[in-house]
Amino acid sequence: MEVTPANLEAMAGYLQQTLSHDTEVRRNAEKFLESVEGNKHYPVLLLHLMDKEGADTHIRVSSAVTFKNYIKRNWRLNEGLTDKIHAEDRDQIKQYIVGLMLKSPEQVQKQLSDAISIIGREDFPKKWPGLLTEMISKFQTGDFNIINGVLRTAHSIFKRYRHEFKSQELWEEIKFVLDNFASTLTELFKATMELANKHSNDPKVLKVIFSSILLICKIFYSLNFQDIPEHFEDNIQVWMDHFLHLLSANNKLLQTDEDEAGLLEQVKSQVCDNVALYAQKYDEEFSPYLPNFVKAIWELLVTTGQEVKYDLLVSNAIQFLASVAERPNYKSLFENTETLASICEKVVVPNMQLRVADEELFEDNPEEYMRRDIEGSDVDTRRRAACDLVQALSKSFEGPVIQNFSRYVQALLEEFAKNPGQNWRSKDTAIFLVTSLAAKGQTQKQGVTQTSELVNITEFFQSHILPDIQSSNVNETPILKADVLKYLMVFRNQLPVPVIQSTLEHLVRFVQAEPVVVHTYGASCLERLFMVRQNGVPAITCELVQPMAHDLMISLFAAMEKPGSTENEYIMKAVMRTMSLLQEHVIPMMPQLITGLKAKLILVSKNPSKPHFNHYLFECLCVAVRASCKKLPGSVTAFEEALFQPFTEILQQDVQEFIPYVFQILSLLMEQHSGDIPSTYLALFPHLLAPVLWERPGNIPPLVRLIQAYIEKGSHQIEQEKLNGLLGVFQKLIASKTHDHEGFYLLNYIIEFIPKESLSQYIKQIFILLFQRLSSSKTTKFIKSLLVFFSLYAIKYSASSLIEMVDGIQPKMFAMVVERLFIPDLQKVSGHTSKKICAFGVTKILTEADAMLSGDLSAFWPRLLQALVGLFELPEDDSVPDDEHFIEIEDTPGYQTSYSQLAFAGRRDHDPLAGFTEDPKVCLAKGLGKMAIRCPGRIQPLISTGMEAQAQTFLLQYCQSTNVSLS
Repeated sequence: MEVTPANLEAMAGYLQQTLSHDTEVRRNAEKFLESVEGNKHYPVLLLHLMDKEGADTHIRVSSAVTFKNYIKRNWRLNEGLTDKIHAEDRDQIKQYIVGLMLKSPEQVQKQLSDAISIIGREDFPKKWPGLLTEMISKFQTGDFNIINGVLRTAHSIFKRYRHEFKSQELWEEIKFVLDNFASTLTELFKATMELANKHSNDPKVLKVIFSSILLICKIFYSLNFQDIPEHFEDNIQVWMDHFLHLLSANNKLLQTDEDEAGLLEQVKSQVCDNVALYAQKYDEEFSPYLPNFVKAIWELLVTTGQEVKYDLLVSNAIQFLASVAERPNYKSLFENTETLASICEKVVVPNMQLRVADEELFEDNPEEYMRRDIEGSDVDTRRRAACDLVQALSKSFEGPVIQNFSRYVQALLEEFAKNPGQNWRSKDTAIFLVTSLAAKGQTQKQGVTQTSELVNITEFFQSHILPDIQSSNVNETPILKADVLKYLMVFRNQLPVPVIQSTLEHLVRFVQAEPVVVHTYGASCLERLFMVRQNGVPAITCELVQPMAHDLMISLFAAMEKPGSTENEYIMKAVMRTMSLLQEHVIPMMPQLITGLKAKLILVSKNPSKPHFNHYLFECLCVAVRASCKKLPGSVTAFEEALFQPFTEILQQDVQEFIPYVFQILSLLMEQHSGDIPSTYLALFPHLLAPVLWERPGNIPPLVRLIQAYIEKGSHQIEQEKLNGLLGVFQKLIASKTHDHEGFYLLNYIIEFIPKESLSQYIKQIFILLFQRLSSSKTTKFIKSLLVFFSLYAIKYSASSLIEMVDGIQPKMFAMVVERLFIPDLQKVSGHTSKKICAFGVTKILTEADAMLSGDLSAFWPRLLQALVGLFELPEDDSVPDDEHFIEIEDTPGYQTSYSQLAFAGRRDHDPLAGFTEDPKVCLAKGLGKMAIRCPGRIQPLISTGMEAQAQTFLLQYCQSTNVSLS
């Protein structure tokens, strides 16, 4: 794909089609672009299109987005997978991209900045050392539009330092950045602050300068996150003085009338973040500056209004106070009774009150309201920050804080009681305050895990929460209804079981409520209560739910027909949990349930947009299959009749998000069959071996499981040419460090189930492939899998056959396998089944192959025996070389749909040695006894001279327990 005018025009045409409203046109264009993205110069063509004079803005932006997604999918080099980007294109991209980004319009600049960040994550600094020098050189231009482009890119590259795990490689990279960038950043900060003063009356220039200041402050946070760098410690005075100045800056030209935070608010918010970081992590260096910042931020809080645009600023300012309040050495700043009262009155209570903006959010954007309220994604809200401040203060002053706030709670509840219809917001604030005071430890999964002994949760529930839950009008004061449901969810593990049980029938009524938030909270509350266990006993049992199950299911599905809840993940999760709780008692409702679930599947497969909803939908299908087939094995055909049509469409339409789910459910359905594989599945088998399916990492685990089901159920039905395709898949997987374990899963099933005569012509080639991979890139994971395979092979085909096969590839190679793999690494094998396979396999090698007692192998026989005793008796060796920590089984990053395991599709851990009931230690002793009879006088001397005393002691115990003599 050369960069020619014709190709640029053709590319623009396809990009135009990807923006079409017609799904068919859009899909075809996307498919075409995906099919040619492996062509040489494809990415360079996209870059030239962004740079083309006269090109429409929307085409340039579309080109930038397509380029970024292409980089996201393909830049990372995965071992064993083909590199889709040509080496020449990689070099050209790096040479071209920074300059192009800096001269592009802002929408294109942002996409290219993200692309540079993705490339930087893989290549910077080792494979792209010139990036930083090129960026720093642009500071000399004095053009702040260019400077901001550089700063935006630097921010996108450096911000990962905030969440990366500490490692030598990370330290080296940060040091490289600091050595080259830190002093330049400080000088730029000083110069920019001077320019801000100089141009304080020029709104246009001021906006550009404050954009720079914001990015500089964000970069400061990233570079200081892991540890305080020497440069910033030496220049702490410069930075802190300017930060203090920025907190009090109040230029009217930067103020906005909109709801969104302006540049001034964003800068102040970031400064609060920066000084909170220093207060939390760098006590010693920051303590001289702390009092001034506490004063400035306090001043900021009491003078900032309630408008939405100040939310992030107020939240970060309160979080700063919270981070200071929880540090024991700053306790003195808050211990004064008047100070605590003032914080309570002027900061906490005002910021916990419900505002008109919150009510509008509840009505107009229920999803966002719920995301903040029950998902814990409210980190940037005033309420969350005020709650965190209460909890931080409670660590040191629990008694006075609760005493202070209790008066407010009492006053708010009295105000509500005077006129409930008018003053319901007072009760809303009171509930939020009580929750903040009572909850000392909380997790998303468990709710509150630790509470304050000074707050009586059950009494408050009985007096102020239960009456609202029992209210017959579920649509009245909906925010208050949401509050009481949330209280029940949050304290579900602290409330007595009878109290929880008494709410069930009322919660079913809440699922029928009209407001989206209320019926969602009703469903979510039920789902979470079903999971409560107190003293190991479930609070809600199947017997309790059964009488109301029919009404509950009808209500849940009806709620998903209400506007705003068509793809409501909380409701679908409640359906899943209810079905799981009821198990076979759900069977009478199954026809209606499958009809409802199938309708949802057909709807969402047209445009998958809610990943959690989709996941729970497929989980529901799994629960349905499991519960029904356990009780009525023949019902599997009814599920196949209902699901094959939508599944076929998903596969034909290539709905990438759903294909891994379809494979998992097909596996589950096939596993329910006894006897041969039905013809419908056999017709699908050749398509499953198509290379394009295996290109997507998200498909690999469910595909492997599905192929395993085919091999186990119908090894005699797999034709010879299909076996070729199957081994091709194995070859592809085994070459990848990420997916080699999946290759072994397939190989072990092939060895276990495929008849030897079908396989014999391929076995040597399989071994050669394994040894080639071993010599080219050996990893701990690969060796563990290889040892399990060798052991399984020895069990299935005999130990002598294993030795002959390995030595047939290269003379005396089995001796090297024993010396370099089995002896040093046997103890690293983990997992019950894998250990069992190795135990029996190595026992066979030691006791059934007389070749082990002759030639080079005899020297390794006692050491291998000692390694086997170590597998039995010593702790597992879970050490991994430093350079391998990141190549264990991991989620593959990138654009492709990642694999989501369906919990209810999970299968039993397949044990190929299920028939081996004998204790492996007993089996070893008996095997050694037989060998001692076959080879008299050979065994005992090897044990005496070649094994450590401790191992000999264990071996003696095995022999004594089975009455075996080795002499």
